[in-house]
Amino acid sequence: MPYDFDLFVIGAGSGGVRAARFAAGYGARVAVAESRYLGGTCVNVGCVPKKLLVYGAHFADDFEQAEGFGWSLGEATFDWATLIANKNREILRLNGIYRNLLVNSGVTLLESHARIVDAHTVEVDGQRFSAATILVATGGWPQIPDIPGKDLAISSNEAFFLKELPKRVLVVGGGYIAVEFASIFHGLGTQTSLLYRGELFMRGFDGAVRQHLKAELEKKGLDLQFNSDIARIDRHEDGLLATLKDGRQLQADCVFYATGRQPMLENLGLENTGVELTDKGFIKVDDNYQTSEPSILAIGDVIGRVQLTPVALSEGMAVARRLFKPEEYRPVDYATIPTAVFSLPNIGTVGLTEEDARSQGYAVQVFESRFRAMKLTLTDSQERTLMKLVVDAKTDRVLGCHMVGPEAGEIIQGLAVALKAGATKRVFDDTLGIHPTAAEEFVTMRTPVTA
Repeated sequence: MPYDFDLFVIGAGSGGVRAARFAAGYGARVAVAESRYLGGTCVNVGCVPKKLLVYGAHFADDFEQAEGFGWSLGEATFDWATLIANKNREILRLNGIYRNLLVNSGVTLLESHARIVDAHTVEVDGQRFSAATILVATGGWPQIPDIPGKDLAISSNEAFFLKELPKRVLVVGGGYIAVEFASIFHGLGTQTSLLYRGELFMRGFDGAVRQHLKAELEKKGLDLQFNSDIARIDRHEDGLLATLKDGRQLQADCVFYATGRQPMLENLGLENTGVELTDKGFIKVDDNYQTSEPSILAIGDVIGRVQLTPVALSEGMAVARRLFKPEEYRPVDYATIPTAVFSLPNIGTVGLTEEDARSQGYAVQVFESRFRAMKLTLTDSQERTLMKLVVDAKTDRVLGCHMVGPEAGEIIQGLAVALKAGATKRVFDDTLGIHPTAAEEFVTMRTPVTA
């Protein structure tokens, strides 16, 4: 019996849309079901609106520094409602672009919830569709710990739609989302405290990056409270009252949790299939993104590997090619994935941290530069930039590049190409710098700080 579709994609986020568009371009009959919003987390409640808010928060520094360059500004005022309204307008525009991308590719778009009935059948609004292959790309969802008063807290989902900017915020978490939102709230003038239950935030990043960011955020006046965790949240005559596990109490108008994300599997119907989950509750897949049910694949945040938009895009492309254009197929390379954290200041990183390089047995040379950016020399700002190279002493190959400072993501993107190509420290040394820029530091570091 012929199937209704060659590929049925559940979820119109980055990975699902990429797989659907390219599969359709290769001649497959494709359907996509999306019950929430086109573009997924990244476009709607993730990287895109977050970056817009980061831009908004950074103007506080720009206004402060303008005086040193001869600009006299009146007292700056900020209107949260204007920023959110403009952000919402841009997201709506992007939703429309995603809709057009799908429809113009010949994809059947079903804007409703899809539930898997069996290994080859999906039900949408009471109608059943059969498919040779079902691709689950439903993404993730923020989770808030189960503590008394958890309903009084918000996650990143709600933060993008707050009616007004809170005066006092507690941000709970130690990952990049927590650090980014703490920077946003603080930059927009909110009294902000970042609480993290561990010794130091940004676990998994290079130690020098973590320490440098801590120093810079404290310099800006952001209240960092490590080894701190909330036991309960209560309503208070003056907002919210958070009681910490050590007995301390903190008052706030908003408690924002960024303590991890869980896969979106609710009412998906996986129990009707042979799909298995990992110990952490993500969909278990092999190297071809195939689940334990041969006709069902899964990609993106729902498989819990590397939860980044460009990774989901690559996985979607790999699936489309393997199924419908095998001669062009190549597996996703999870090594040397560049990433940026849009804290203020930004982090940009690609390759191995110093700690990982050492634990993997490399003889490591480390090159570091810390400096006050040229732009700040006419201002009172004491912010310092960090740049770091981790090098294999035996082969001279650059294993990792790390940066904390303005436009770190923009700078690291180009260096990611060099690392992917296997560049040595000699290649960096032989590359001429662009003067005067911060980026030239990466090709002018000559003396290792450790060997």
